[in-house]
Amino acid sequence: MSLRPKDRPHDDHRSPPRIAIVGMAIESSQYAQHRAGYRDFVVREGDEVVAWYPFLAPGTELGDAAQWLGVFAARSIPGGQVLPEVYDDFKARMLQGLAALDPATLDGIYLEVHGAMSVDGRDDAEGDLVESIRALVGPGPLIAAPMDLHGNVSERFARGVDLPTCFRLAPHEDSWDTRERSARTLLAWLARGGRPHRAWVQVPILLPGEKTSTRVEPARSLYRRIPDIEALTGVTDAGIWIGYAWADEPRCHATVLVTGDDPAVIGPVAEGLARALWDAREDFAFVGPPGSLDEAVTRAVEHRASGGGRPYLISDSGDNPGAGGSGDVTWTLQQLLAKPELAADDAPVTYVASIFDQAAIDTLFAAPVGAPVDVTAGARVDGRVSPPVRLTGTLIGRYEGDPAAGRIAVVQHGGLRIVVTEFRKAFHSTDDFAAIGLDPALADIIVTKIGYLEPTLYDVAQGWTLALTPGPVDQDLERLGHHRITRPMFPYDRFAGRPPLKARIL
Repeated sequence: MSLRPKDRPHDDHRSPPRIAIVGMAIESSQYAQHRAGYRDFVVREGDEVVAWYPFLAPGTELGDAAQWLGVFAARSIPGGQVLPEVYDDFKARMLQGLAALDPATLDGIYLEVHGAMSVDGRDDAEGDLVESIRALVGPGPLIAAPMDLHGNVSERFARGVDLPTCFRLAPHEDSWDTRERSARTLLAWLARGGRPHRAWVQVPILLPGEKTSTRVEPARSLYRRIPDIEALTGVTDAGIWIGYAWADEPRCHATVLVTGDDPAVIGPVAEGLARALWDAREDFAFVGPPGSLDEAVTRAVEHRASGGGRPYLISDSGDNPGAGGSGDVTWTLQQLLAKPELAADDAPVTYVASIFDQAAIDTLFAAPVGAPVDVTAGARVDGRVSPPVRLTGTLIGRYEGDPAAGRIAVVQHGGLRIVVTEFRKAFHSTDDFAAIGLDPALADIIVTKIGYLEPTLYDVAQGWTLALTPGPVDQDLERLGHHRITRPMFPYDRFAGRPPLKARIL
């Protein structure tokens, strides 16, 4: 389909289409003690917003196909719920920026959201955001929204967004492809004119991402159905939002959404995809070998003793910042320090990342590298599972200037190389370790706060255990105590038969 701007009877001379870009993206665990404030977000305004998207650069097909108007965009790594005053401020800045562009002149809005943002004390943050935008700009502009497949899509949100789409890979190696697809689809609809329909199906399933990775079945086959569905006449896009399990709102469930120009096609297609998802529910299992932390350490030590390659990865999944963990839960570190097979001087070289504690960093930065240190760290934000930990050993490294972590220190205790940061940071790539002088190829074991392994760690891992540790993104969902989700819900409840899975055409 061409990328010509649609005909505009009210102004035949205005070309190309005017598309505003706004957004606020974070994945929020409602079980984390952390609260996302201003420092957690990277904020871009004006031309910086557009420049963040390489496929919108001047001279590119999409960049030259429209007048892209950067307004306001804020992004954060996953964390706890957003402070209400921060959300209200960011929303106001989006709305003020849109108003300054004159909404009557806008053809489209490109809305960058995650889908699992929670605001402390409120429900359905993304639904509120899109309703507020629609109230300002009116019914004219088409709204497109590229999203994470771990978003929770309420009917309220789906009614406000004309062209939602989501990632099709977990880990999200297609995140930029999805954003580009969203921009391309928006331009195509503006070229053709009219508005798409949406077929929205609520699927009563709530599972963690570590059980729904597209690296393994059944998610791999489910998401591979989507290109064939998209190829059907009358269909624009199809998505499976598997949902976000560490929030407790009525919108927390899986969702199938199909967009297109023919309700008679998209409704049955969405229902068929929802049935396929439901029928596969019992087949979802952890993407990596699960086990307790003790089992993980035993496997790692045995792997080294048998001559296995470096490194062996252990996921400290219960406090994974990439899923919304607080990032300073000390439970795993406490356990590792108590293990003589890791704390001895001749123990396997084990990187442990990370805990954050500004006061501990102040102390560690007051000592010279190579000095003995004795410092208490961690559990300042989230001490429910385990108290602050006492670190004794040798300061072997200090680093400054990390945009997320601030200052970073590394303390050696026997075989353990313990990473302490000033602020929250996820160590989810080999570059994160290399940047602070910890070469992953030289580690026997890497213990990091993560769930499924992101690509570079996955590629270097010579063995792996998904450690089922406690914390605010605990894999044992029933232990967390959801009480506001819509019941019945798999896997919490038994079903006498398949639920209706009826599409609502929006």
